[in-house]
Amino acid sequence: MTADLQGHEPNTTVSAIRRRKRDQRIDLLRQQASALLMDHPNAHLWLFGSWARGDWDAFSDVDLLAIAPSRGEANRLADAALEAGMADDVLALSDQEWQERRTGDDPYWSAIGRDALRLSQP
Repeated sequence: MTADLQGHEPNTTVSAIRRRKRDQRIDLLRQQASALLMDHPNAHLWLFGSWARGDWDAFSDVDLLAIAPSRGEANRLADAALEAGMADDVLALSDQEWQERRTGDDPYWSAIGRDALRLSQP
């Protein structure tokens, strides 16, 4: 079989292309998170929204959560992620705020807690 101009095999499905593109995006975000978190020990970055769920489209933005022991440290991590061009939106929360929100009754935060994908190593 020969590949088309974009390097795709003729039998490649749209869902396989979307999955590969999502995997590539997440791999890049994980690499960026690893580098960024060297300066922010005990902090974590989580991907949420359409990219985390897998239902992204061409107009989807990248949404991150910056989680750290304190809100101040989380804000610094969020600023660093934005400056690095990792995301369009970054929400900063302390560890305690994240645990309370992801397990609380608010449907918005429950959905984020259910769908969020941790970019940093546990």
